[in-house]
Amino acid sequence: YLLLTYGSPLPSNSTGCRGISRDKLLSHIILYNVTTSCCGTMAVQERHTPFLTSLLAGGLAGTTVDLALFPIDTLKTRLQSPNGFLAAGGFRGVYRGVMAAAAGSAPGAALFFGTYETMKPVIADIRGGESSSNPALTHMTAASIGEAAACLVRVPTEVVKSKMQTNAAGSSTLSSTLKMVLSEKDGRAFASGIFGGLYRGYGITLMREVPFAFIQFPMYERFKIEWGKMQGHDATPLQAAACGSFAGGIAAAVTTPLDVIKTRLMLGSDKAGVPYKGARDVVQRLVNEEGSSVFLSGIQPRVMWISIGGFVFFGAYESYRSILMLES
Repeated sequence: YLLLTYGSPLPSNSTGCRGISRDKLLSHIILYNVTTSCCGTMAVQERHTPFLTSLLAGGLAGTTVDLALFPIDTLKTRLQSPNGFLAAGGFRGVYRGVMAAAAGSAPGAALFFGTYETMKPVIADIRGGESSSNPALTHMTAASIGEAAACLVRVPTEVVKSKMQTNAAGSSTLSSTLKMVLSEKDGRAFASGIFGGLYRGYGITLMREVPFAFIQFPMYERFKIEWGKMQGHDATPLQAAACGSFAGGIAAAVTTPLDVIKTRLMLGSDKAGVPYKGARDVVQRLVNEEGSSVFLSGIQPRVMWISIGGFVFFGAYESYRSILMLES
């Protein structure tokens, strides 16, 4: 920093940086956003993305990936249906529910990234600013807060979409499905007197999304940093897409059992029409009636969908972010 600002050597007490040439120091500052204290300690500085920029980039990226990969999500949901894959629709009508997904993808992704990018520097400051040497906790905490915000939009979308994807009775159109879900005032969902069954499964969705974010985002951020170190400059949007794909595939596999429980809760009842009473009831009945292997139902399309989706999503997000940052 002193070399950049004053063109003069570092003070004699900055022994930690002795012997580094001006050009090398410049490249380190540009690549790692490094700040140095008088003792020569270094830490990675969290990048700052304006809230509106992350909101728009996240919304555009979410819409892109949800519409492009919707058929794979439909197949995964039908594999997890209590009625079985073929009875839930098989390979027919794989775009059923796409309008519900389109309506919720942009605001859900926008809320997540708007919150995530905003909270990263805030949490880093709370943890001691740039002196924090372990950014993973910052990324995990920011991602968890982002998921909690995004689920306010994502859960109602998932409930309606799941009903339509599995050809549930009364789900022939988006409006009829929404009307049916709003009429489900059974007390199992948050504020069911107002929202009906729209928020059924909100708790288990958070229980799925938070561990998912804990795994995916620290890995994603770390992969980008390491890739940047190897090549001498920041990861490109295409490279960031590959990092997101790999991190997402691992997180998807690990959290598949939680996804199965979430799907069953959102569908509301088993194949005999007996309602589920909660996450614990779902787990007990699945183990007793279908065996523990059912918790891995749909793992192949889920991992494929999220791996491909991660590539498209993070690549699109980083591209849109770069364009919007240049414009601003």
